[in-house]
Amino acid sequence: MEEQNLGILDRIRASYYHLTATERKVADYVLAHSSQIQFMSITQLADECGTADASISRFCRTLKLKGFNAFKLELAQHTATAVTSDFGDGSAADTGTLEGRCKETGRLSQEAVSQTIELVNPGDICKTISLFEQANRVLCMGSGGSMIMAHECAHLFSTVSNKFQMVSDSHSQMSAVAIMDPDDVIVLFSYSGATTGGLQILELAKSRGIHTVLVTRFPKSPAAKLAEVVLRCGSNESPMQIGSVCAKVAQLVIIDVLYQEYCHRNREVCDKNRRSIASSLTVMHI
Repeated sequence: MEEQNLGILDRIRASYYHLTATERKVADYVLAHSSQIQFMSITQLADECGTADASISRFCRTLKLKGFNAFKLELAQHTATAVTSDFGDGSAADTGTLEGRCKETGRLSQEAVSQTIELVNPGDICKTISLFEQANRVLCMGSGGSMIMAHECAHLFSTVSNKFQMVSDSHSQMSAVAIMDPDDVIVLFSYSGATTGGLQILELAKSRGIHTVLVTRFPKSPAAKLAEVVLRCGSNESPMQIGSVCAKVAQLVIIDVLYQEYCHRNREVCDKNRRSIASSLTVMHI
């Protein structure tokens, strides 16, 4: 059988004795922990293997893959063939019935909330709120599914302040960063913390001395190294679950924690603005 037709783990085994010593360290870890790696960042895997991010990238290219995300996708596809349900092995609930699948969906969302609350760092939340209070503008950004979260964040905060705005496409985001003031703040949503667009935004912002807040699953990711404040969300999402609801639920928890704390610390002005908005919207309802 030709090598390109082999599964990812078989390809690693077939190439093992042609790998460098560093690449073998990566291969050994992957073969022993294949099911967990699809939920890791490139930096996490590098730390576990005792190598650098660049070594992981070279290992992926040795396997004739474009990069780490392509590698994780291959692992996720391999794992998917070993289970009978998107919910996992079905041990947590009877997913053979609609009722069971509904219960399992609820359980996973509840886990996303619980995991995120456990990861909340009060100091980071307070620092983020202070940055919001001092800013003239707070621009919410993201790409793909994370853009939806950026929109939700800007929309929610717009009910209490006029300084929060969402910037949609990547060109507009870079243009906005290029003319931001030093006291302004960027809130970047990036579940993986490893998107090219997100890194470009953070690099430009850092070079211009602009405050940045990153909402991500991975505290050890390329984006986390660049952000001023990192807010962690819970819920694992594999490459086969692009834009999963649980990942969004976890990020919504972070948004709501920030919103509630902002309103708590600025109660008078927030209450005034909410009353004004509620009054103006009465004409929109029957």
